[in-house]
Amino acid sequence: MEIKKDRVVTIDYTLRDDTGRLIDSSAGSEPLVYLHGNENIIPGLEKELEGKNPGEAIECSIKPGDAYGDRDEALVFKVQKKDFGENVEVAPGMQFEAHGENGVQIVTVVKVDGEEVTLDANHPLAGETLHFDVKVVDVREATPEELEHGHVHTGHDHEEFEEDEEDFEVEDSSES
Repeated sequence: MEIKKDRVVTIDYTLRDDTGRLIDSSAGSEPLVYLHGNENIIPGLEKELEGKNPGEAIECSIKPGDAYGDRDEALVFKVQKKDFGENVEVAPGMQFEAHGENGVQIVTVVKVDGEEVTLDANHPLAGETLHFDVKVVDVREATPEELEHGHVHTGHDHEEFEEDEEDFEVEDSSES
């Protein structure tokens, strides 16, 4: 069965940057399962996978415009340390969820200077050309529920987020 819009696709992949540094991989874990044509993966990779069949493998490079976009320096801003709440450790590299008028956004702490914290709301891979090695493992028809919701269901409940302006919550996603 060929990959096309509204089919559930299972892939094994390795993602590297321009220097060859490993960014992410499904090796040693579960393959990635997504609903094709529903903005569940970056557009450039979806285009490359269109029409492929199980067993096929591709190598491709995706430019920023078809991945996470170019860096936008307007998304680098400063807040006060007190905005994170009392007794919250804030250090460069940490990531937090910011709840604002545009919904939930992940921000990365770039610098802490006394009581001033510099945050970057760009995606960490913004401005990067991404290099993928992908093997198509499986392609199947989506269920009516998956089509209705626009993503694959894996048995996990939907998460709901509150939108509170200027509210930061610790997200355990920084690397030690």
